[in-house]
Amino acid sequence: MKTPLSLSILFLLLTSCFKSPERNCTDFKTGIFEFVTVNGSDTLVSVFERYEDYEIDRFQNKVDTSTVRWINDCEFILRNKHPKNNQEKEAVHIKILETDLKGYRFEYGYLSEAIKMRGYAEKIRSLE
Repeated sequence: MKTPLSLSILFLLLTSCFKSPERNCTDFKTGIFEFVTVNGSDTLVSVFERYEDYEIDRFQNKVDTSTVRWINDCEFILRNKHPKNNQEKEAVHIKILETDLKGYRFEYGYLSEAIKMRGYAEKIRSLE
């Protein structure tokens, strides 16, 4: 009788230490964000402005505009408004996994592919 009770208490103690990640996705539906990624020895920075239904992305002196279609509060689809090639025609699915005070951790990938990558976007400021 002592073993099941001890195991139950241990289980409760261990599970109470872990909290599920915060997902205040609506705080990040709009704003100006920065996404930093490392590719080999290069650090690449993308700055984007997201409005309710479109996004303006600035990356390596290029500006692209995409439509934003929200699936729910934490997931949306991006489509390039003026694609220049077949890859840019592909829609990108973005899912916010976790939020904190500065930004959000997300998973993203082309709709047509099962491969997903992860990143972190920091909110630089709100839109005014």
